[in-house]
Amino acid sequence: MAAERKIVAEHVRRVLLKEYLMKEVSRAGFGGLEVQRTPMGTRVILTTERPGLVIGRRGQTIKNLTQVIEEQYGFDSPQIEVQEVENASLNAQIMAEKLAFSLERGWHFRRAGHSTVRRIMDAGARGCYIIVAGKLSGQRHRTEKFKEGNIKFCGDTKTQFIEHGYAVAKLKMGVIGVTVEIMVKDAKMPADITVLNKTEAAAVLPDLFAAPKVEAPAEAEAEVTEEVQ
Repeated sequence: MAAERKIVAEHVRRVLLKEYLMKEVSRAGFGGLEVQRTPMGTRVILTTERPGLVIGRRGQTIKNLTQVIEEQYGFDSPQIEVQEVENASLNAQIMAEKLAFSLERGWHFRRAGHSTVRRIMDAGARGCYIIVAGKLSGQRHRTEKFKEGNIKFCGDTKTQFIEHGYAVAKLKMGVIGVTVEIMVKDAKMPADITVLNKTEAAAVLPDLFAAPKVEAPAEAEAEVTEEVQ
């Protein structure tokens, strides 16, 4: 098999694993998945809002997940590590699922969208961008967007500081897709600058503010040498 096909097959396998875990641990609040290959096997880091539901009673649930990952998806010696989300309001995937659940419960899409944006920004995010697409208020498909704060749509800044989450709300009218993008609160923008005073700058760059050394000219040194002799 060519190297390109191996890379594509590996990514497809990871996407299928992510979809399976999203479905299985939906009650625990799926927050993200990371797969790492180690010399001892495969390390699966699962981020959830309630880790206890993933581990299960006496660890039975996590044992069943480990067996399924090894047998159905072909990962060698998988080891599942469950981590708790520090702040669920700043996790894009969890907020996308909560917004989709609100739509399924009958909330109006504008009320649910503005409420989610307000919750994310109150948690300390630098920016939030939500897209709700589907049959929102009629038979025709439409897209509604909610944006607040700073958000980037391309470039290295988006790759580093934007978290992406997607969920689906199943209604009688049809399926509604929910996309949530959150800029983390500690994001460092390229245009952000900090002006230091002289004391702070001297502490950061001591060589720049050091007193210059005054060297005596060569003729003066020669005269001093002759006087000494």
